[in-house]
Amino acid sequence: MKKGRSLLVIDDDISLVNYIKNLFSLKKEYKVTTAISGQEALNIIRKGISPSVVLLDVLMPGMDGLETLREIKNISPDMPVIMLSGVDQIETIVEAMKSGACDYIKKPFEDDELRIAINKVFEKQELLQEIRDLNEQLRGEEAIAFVSISAPMEKIKGLIEQISDSDVPVLILGESGVGKEVIARYLHLRSPRKDKPFIKVNCAALPKELLESELYGHEKGAFTGAYRQKAGRFELANRGTIFLDEIGEIDLMLQAKLLQVLQDGEFTRVGGEKDIKVDVRLVASTNKDLEVSVEQGTFRKDLYYRLNVVKIVAPPLRWRREDIPILCQHFLDKYNRKHGTKIKKISPVLMKFFEQYSWPGNVRELENMIKKLVVFQSENLILEELSHNISQRAENQGENPLDLCHSASIPLKEIGRKAALKAEKELIKSILDRTRWNKAQAARILNISYKGLLNKIRECGLEDH
Repeated sequence: MKKGRSLLVIDDDISLVNYIKNLFSLKKEYKVTTAISGQEALNIIRKGISPSVVLLDVLMPGMDGLETLREIKNISPDMPVIMLSGVDQIETIVEAMKSGACDYIKKPFEDDELRIAINKVFEKQELLQEIRDLNEQLRGEEAIAFVSISAPMEKIKGLIEQISDSDVPVLILGESGVGKEVIARYLHLRSPRKDKPFIKVNCAALPKELLESELYGHEKGAFTGAYRQKAGRFELANRGTIFLDEIGEIDLMLQAKLLQVLQDGEFTRVGGEKDIKVDVRLVASTNKDLEVSVEQGTFRKDLYYRLNVVKIVAPPLRWRREDIPILCQHFLDKYNRKHGTKIKKISPVLMKFFEQYSWPGNVRELENMIKKLVVFQSENLILEELSHNISQRAENQGENPLDLCHSASIPLKEIGRKAALKAEKELIKSILDRTRWNKAQAARILNISYKGLLNKIRECGLEDH
């Protein structure tokens, strides 16, 4: 017998009830409880018996299957119910699905057909349990990951507190790596849906043909390789939150189907005919300017307005530099636990560079640098990388030319040269101070020759110690 799995069979046909009981009991597959009426089944459930799956006949005297189904869902909304019926009526099937049935089998059925339907329920339950376990694991971590003392992030937290109890769509904007997913998870964890699934879909990672199946699921045989029915992400997110990352990459055809889900709360699987109703909160993110996309005709205006009920703009890390020290400590703690290391803090020299660096990759880039620091247990690699990045960006883009010139007549190339020289001077001085002016060691850290370092010291006008 599969551990903890049980069936409740409800049918007024006693011979069928006994047949199903023997089918699963003889091989000890499941513990089987039976009832020959809806009222008897409800009494069993009210006594505290909670079957893994309910098999329920549609046509029964007295309380029929649909009424019994609704009562079961009132008692236990998450209890899976498979409907059985000798009548193949579309209206009945639709009504059963709307009332919460997870599948529908026509009598007479093959043994394998019934087993497959039951196994599908268990597969979905296992997947949802994995999602719940992951959400539970991430709940504390992600809440902590939203670490901040900066005014822009505190303002976002305040906005989330205001909208957390509502189900309005939320659009999160910001550059790559700013933490849009962290904001989405924080919103989910502050909402009444926090105990339900949080499902993320990266819309940029899949071609449109696969993305449609990923979002909405597909029926068996819907396309080449669709060997069985598959639930989509919207179904898995039912009563929870679905997070569509990089929504600006969705094809126009899929945008129309997404608009339907937002408007009606229902959709059809790829290759399917019946409508599936879901209750989800939609949170979307993008690093694109969707208003420009609307003007260019690559994003639907009606979908944009549906999504843009509440807009959250995540600031880049260079606008919240006061958060860098506590983010460093958070990532240090995280990767120390993961790798069993004990690096307690960042050196003042490295922290100074972190606080001055422009962070084009934002929080993700900072996290990757801390991860590298923990893995290699040395700041030298980080300092070399920063040295290269700072010099290259200053030379190529004339970045941070403030205080270098105040005359519009100075050529852009000259501004870039001066910016590069300033960045180079700051880096070389910090490395020399860190090594107590041990030039040989400083040259190794900077990955240049000893003679080259001496030349740089003279060029930058640094005083020898």
